[in-house]
Amino acid sequence: MASEAAATLAALLTEYKERSGLSYEQLGRKVHSSRSTVHRYCTGRNVPTTFAPIEAIATVCGASREDLAKLYRVWERADLGETLVPEPLVIPDSDAVEPSRRRPLTHVALVVVLAAVLLAGGAVATPPDRQAQVTAPAVQAAMWTNAPRTLDPEFVGVTTNSNTGLMPTFRVGSVRLWNTRTRWQNLEPARGQYDWNTLERLVTGARGAGFPVALTFGGTPSWASPNSPKSVYTDDSRTGPPDDLADWDRFVRAVVEQYRGRIDAYELWDMANHQDFFSGSMAGLVEMTRRASQVIKSADPAATVVCPSMGELWDPMAFEGFRRFATLGGYDHCDAAAMKLAPRNDSDPPETMLPLAQEIEKVLHEAGAGIRLWSTGSAYDVNRQRPVDEDRGAQHAVRFFLSGLYAQYRRMYFYNWGSAKVPIVLQPAGGPHTKAARHVERLHTWLSGSRIHSCGQGRAAGLPDHLWQCRFDQGGKDFLIWWTIDRSERIPAARGATSAEDLDGRSMPVEPGADVTVTGSPILLKLG
Repeated sequence: MASEAAATLAALLTEYKERSGLSYEQLGRKVHSSRSTVHRYCTGRNVPTTFAPIEAIATVCGASREDLAKLYRVWERADLGETLVPEPLVIPDSDAVEPSRRRPLTHVALVVVLAAVLLAGGAVATPPDRQAQVTAPAVQAAMWTNAPRTLDPEFVGVTTNSNTGLMPTFRVGSVRLWNTRTRWQNLEPARGQYDWNTLERLVTGARGAGFPVALTFGGTPSWASPNSPKSVYTDDSRTGPPDDLADWDRFVRAVVEQYRGRIDAYELWDMANHQDFFSGSMAGLVEMTRRASQVIKSADPAATVVCPSMGELWDPMAFEGFRRFATLGGYDHCDAAAMKLAPRNDSDPPETMLPLAQEIEKVLHEAGAGIRLWSTGSAYDVNRQRPVDEDRGAQHAVRFFLSGLYAQYRRMYFYNWGSAKVPIVLQPAGGPHTKAARHVERLHTWLSGSRIHSCGQGRAAGLPDHLWQCRFDQGGKDFLIWWTIDRSERIPAARGATSAEDLDGRSMPVEPGADVTVTGSPILLKLG
């Protein structure tokens, strides 16, 4: 149940929306958000962790300064109160509010709040301390032990958002191309007329750097679907399927024949369960998937076919779209399933995405879809999230991949490489790489050529409280990776541990029975 303040906030937003006469989709476009996000806020399914989205929606709807001040006071109570979690997901609550998720008030909001208080003849009260000691969230994930499985060398991947042809100068396992001006609209601006220049530059750069390439499709050309909604991109691409699916078949075949043996995998659409990216039916998407898979397998049998990615899965409407695709048998036509498995915000511990991974697994099991899983992106609003500080960003970048291992995903693509406008920056195109990039590279080195045996955490796995562990072997030698969720603990070293190595490459011997310090920055323990 939502808190009383959250319900009041939703009611006020709905009142302003109805007064404006704008639809959810119109509101979303005006505030540069998605229709589903605006719908969640107006119906009380979620309370945003910053006031800025509430202020933007209300302002577009014509709210006065007094209205904004009232909204802010209600939002403060709602946001500090009960966390609203959409069904059917069950996400454990944090033990404390995370300060890094609390952005300062915008200038306008601060002015209207102060003005409202002064006009009322009151004094400005001292706000509660927002910088209290953070307690790590109590995230629970089921332990597992399987027969050893060799990790795919492409597991540690990045999505490149640069169309320059430049590639990471640190080592990873693979790259994924998206937001690189390689959408369908860009590659085939007119029926039967192809422009390979940008894609050729990117593929040549990736192959030259030794990175396997995954290409993501999306962005229907305006000529193929002229009456469907425009996409969020500025290239006039559309969200609807092509009016004639033969156009889709010809496009897929043209790409695969052009890049046979040079592009390793094809992700058949991006964020396909979101109206801003695909506005067709799930049944139609399944048919597009079936046809594209047949084309790819006939033109390049060695290529991996990846089903359209499903994103914003914290949103019940988006989750239902994914469920519909699975129920209709969409995953019968692919080698891998793409999910945007990521925390709600990059400032959240990556382990908080594990309960979502469990819900995804349930849907696939119910649909009888036994399929490899890839994570191919982040949240829709990632470019508008607050930057994460260097140390925390490096920890979270590495633990994004470790959490993916815990969820038994076969490939993880960190979002993104090439841009400095994301919360956790790896390396701007042509610029220096960051601590997060160096640590991701070190993790890639740790995992290369290894097999994974198990993952577990806390007492349920026979481990000390707060400890997370995955077990591996490499070249006949066993090793563990240990970490905590954003806290420091002194923990007795595992039996047989001979040394501990951190992500900066420092290695220290471990004496029998000695304690080791474990933090949010993972360490590797060599055994025997």
